Amino acid sequence: MFKGFIGEMMGTFILTLFGCCSVAVAVLFGEYNSIFQIGIVWGIGVTLAIFLTRNICCAHLNPAVSVAMVVAGRMSAGKLPAYLLAQLLGGILAGAVLYLLFSPSIAHYEEVHDIVRGTAGSVDTARMFGEYYPNPGDSITSTVSLPLAMFAEAFGTFLLALFIFALTEDCNVGRPSSDLQPLFIGLTVSSIIFFIAPLTQAGLNPARDFGPRMVAYFAGWGDAAMPDEVGGWFWVYILAPVVGACLAALFFKYILEPINLRKKSEKNCICNKQD
Repeated sequence: MFKGFIGEMMGTFILTLFGCCSVAVAVLFGEYNSIFQIGIVWGIGVTLAIFLTRNICCAHLNPAVSVAMVVAGRMSAGKLPAYLLAQLLGGILAGAVLYLLFSPSIAHYEEVHDIVRGTAGSVDTARMFGEYYPNPGDSITSTVSLPLAMFAEAFGTFLLALFIFALTEDCNVGRPSSDLQPLFIGLTVSSIIFFIAPLTQAGLNPARDFGPRMVAYFAGWGDAAMPDEVGGWFWVYILAPVVGACLAALFFKYILEPINLRKKSEKNCICNKQD
């Protein structure tokens, strides 16, 4: 349990740090010109985080994925609290390191752009930590509603969890080798970001959103870190990803897995349901 806790915390820290810092660099320095570039950095962060930790934990690195694994019967429910806490701490540590690295640059950016931290306008810098809908960096998406944002995050996380099951399930003969699985999971994250991020910044991971968002809240952004009066940050970036991942777990378990089992004999197909 201790190894699993350390692994999940480290892995979530790495992927959140890489991804959030890429957003910070884009906002503060204008170094990235497209979602493609930021999405690739997120994918690389996920890939490296899995490679770093998969030998000491399940490398879920995402509360929505951990809950989905319990729903699918691939992890015992008793491990879930430790995994969730570790992932949240990893996200908080990543947010703290981001703030430590870029605090002077953030202050300069706020001064140049007449941004008062904690006001509604400071969402422009708070988005380096947590996601917002509509995406503050894209005025075209200003019509994104709460239901649409929830659907986008749930659907994106559904696809992510579905591909994680498909890429790691022994019964799927089309899966890549174990050495390549982290790379394909990272590419899955990047691909989903490409079309979800313009709408909601593509959270897909409650720990990646809520951990750094807490850092922003206590670092002076206050209500700007959680600006939605109806709790949209919870419904969109915490609940919706968990629902989407659980639906993917049920879809794979009761539809895709039986099809795969019929294609391959039980002797040659050992589905590890408690890994």
